[in-house]
Amino acid sequence: MALACLGAVLPILPTTPFLLLAAWCFARSSPRFHDWLLYRSWFGPYLRHWQTYRGLPPGAKSKAIIMIILTFSLSLWLVSLLWVRVLLLVILLILLIFMLRLPVIDPQQQKKQ
Repeated sequence: MALACLGAVLPILPTTPFLLLAAWCFARSSPRFHDWLLYRSWFGPYLRHWQTYRGLPPGAKSKAIIMIILTFSLSLWLVSLLWVRVLLLVILLILLIFMLRLPVIDPQQQKKQ
């Protein structure tokens, strides 16, 4: 969970995989912490949506992509070493591909179908 929180503010560390892993581990080891994660954290609504629909809520993907691009842009601007910039660009590309592949599911649209 701590790595997921750090990933929310650090450009190199991803948030989503650590958050999903924490939810999975808590579901199997501690119902109390699992409930805390689902109902009292900043990430709770996203995790509940993921558990129910296996996708992101509308708007979450675009916000995440914008934040990824902004934080990586800042890092690329601050770093002067070429090999670090290349590494950051590779990580940025991998994260963007990962984010673009996640499904967006609107519960309102599913109910209408």
